[in-house]
Amino acid sequence: MKAMKTTLTFKEFWPWLTEHGNCVLRAGTADSVVYDEDDYHWRFTEEDVRTLLVQVMRGKRPVAELFIEPEHVSSVQVTPGEKGEFNFDLLAEVQGQPQVIYYFVLAHGYDEAQTSGHSGQGRLH
Repeated sequence: MKAMKTTLTFKEFWPWLTEHGNCVLRAGTADSVVYDEDDYHWRFTEEDVRTLLVQVMRGKRPVAELFIEPEHVSSVQVTPGEKGEFNFDLLAEVQGQPQVIYYFVLAHGYDEAQTSGHSGQGRLH
């Protein structure tokens, strides 16, 4: 079976990700990773006009934060990972080469039919 690769724009990815916070297994950068736990939840918001904020919360206390500047993200590459996981690599162009600057690993792949605007059904997650 061939591995399927999908490329999204950040504008497509971010709203979809915010709808699937319960599906995030881990997220990080080249030098850090945050794992999901049963008593954690993921929060997605804006820090300011140019910066998005991903927080991992335990109750009301932040455990970890990722600050994302969308203007630096050239695309989001989706590939199947291990054990049914799906990797969402946020890429930037560095000296003409794509480089992963952030990543999210989710329990399922991207399905644009699952966005809130396309489904008359309630939340699946």
